[in-house]
Amino acid sequence: MELSETGKALEELGKAADSEVIYKFVGSLLLKVEKVAMVKELTEKKELATTRKLVLAKQEGRFRESLKDLQTKIDDAVKGKPAAAPPEDQ
Repeated sequence: MELSETGKALEELGKAADSEVIYKFVGSLLLKVEKVAMVKELTEKKELATTRKLVLAKQEGRFRESLKDLQTKIDDAVKGKPAAAPPEDQ
């Protein structure tokens, strides 16, 4: 959501002339800012959100893999099979 909102804001700023007045919310205040500074801030925010999205996707993948392994172990324990030895590569 943050990523799409930031992208839309950057798109609108791209349409604005450099001489147009730009405002941003800072807490409960509305401050006048330069377009270049706002574009830079939003670009950094978008890059950070993209990086965060990738990190979370990788963490989710590792979590799902770990969950599958645990589910397999539980299923084997319920069926009475001996547990497989954990990999020793770590």
